[in-house]
Order: sequence, then structure tokens, then C-alpha cells
Amino acid sequence: MDRADLVGRLREAGVPDAFYDIPGVHEVSVQPDAFYFLEREADAWAVGLRQRSRDSVMERFATEAQACAYLYDALLRALAPPPGPAESLDELLADPEEIQRQAWADFDRRDGTSGGG
Repeated sequence: MDRADLVGRLREAGVPDAFYDIPGVHEVSVQPDAFYFLEREADAWAVGLRQRSRDSVMERFATEAQACAYLYDALLRALAPPPGPAESLDELLADPEEIQRQAWADFDRRDGTSGGG
């Protein structure tokens, strides 16, 4: 994969354009406080994070393909939902009595007592 392919794949995956900058291929027009970058150095390809105009290189690679694969994976991980139940808010709120029972059970476990409301 090269830089142009990477931009196409990131767009297909729904990664917002403002999350990454790839000079000469995809440049962020309005720069947010933080975004990923991929750039060519003298003897390597650098992938990093630019925060408030300061660059932090995360990794350097010998080939463009390696750098592109790394950035693709990093951006998809950054957008992945947090681990845990995939229940929707509507499902979670559907049974208020169960919510209250679970809250008391959690409280009792932390408090070291038994019983509840």
C-alpha cells in the first residue's frame, strides 16, 4: 500500500480527514490540536502524532508500505469503540428495576455489606 492507497482505505473506513496529514497526498486544511502524520525523511518513513505544533515520532520504517500499514492500524485502533458490552443505551435503560438492583449489588460489594434497597 502506498500513501494514495492509504488515504482511500482510511476514507472507506470512515476515518475523519482531520485525523491525519500526509504531505503531498492528503493535507489537513484546518489543523486540530492533535493529528497523526506520515512523512518521508532522508532515509526512512516516519509516523507520528503532532500535538499543538509539536511532533512526536512514534515509529520509523524502511518502506512506505510498512509506514502506511502502521498508520492505518493506529488510526483504526484510535477509532475503535471501547471494549465492553455492545448493548445500546435503549437496551440498558429498558429495565429500571434491574438497573437499581445491579447498582445495589455493586454498592454492597464495595461496601462489604449485604442487603440493599
